[in-house]
Amino acid sequence: QVQLVESGGGLVQPGGSLRLSCAASGSIFSINLMGWYRQAPGKQRELVAYISGGNTNYADSVKGRFTISRDNAKNTVSLQMNSLKPEDTAVYYCNAYIRASGSNYNKDYWGQGTQVTVSS
Repeated sequence: QVQLVESGGGLVQPGGSLRLSCAASGSIFSINLMGWYRQAPGKQRELVAYISGGNTNYADSVKGRFTISRDNAKNTVSLQMNSLKPEDTAVYYCNAYIRASGSNYNKDYWGQGTQVTVSS
């Protein structure tokens, strides 16, 4: 059983910073891609950033403010969020493309989500 567990959400004032972390655990053979999505009320889930190998990709709305990083030894991915804006308010979900032990294929896994609220 593979699980993704997020931490680090909360309430922050505009211009502030938060750091989200996500740890993958269970019977993991390999992890390909790891990333973060978010979903604001009444909106579709959208990609925030992902990291695969040494490559990163960011949504235009967060470029220059958010930084994604990964610790392959610990199977973790983090999202450092700076200069936060009210429009960044959403539930943030960790996502990973993982090949479980004993499996011949990769599969998408999701965390349970963590709330980020940017408000004064």
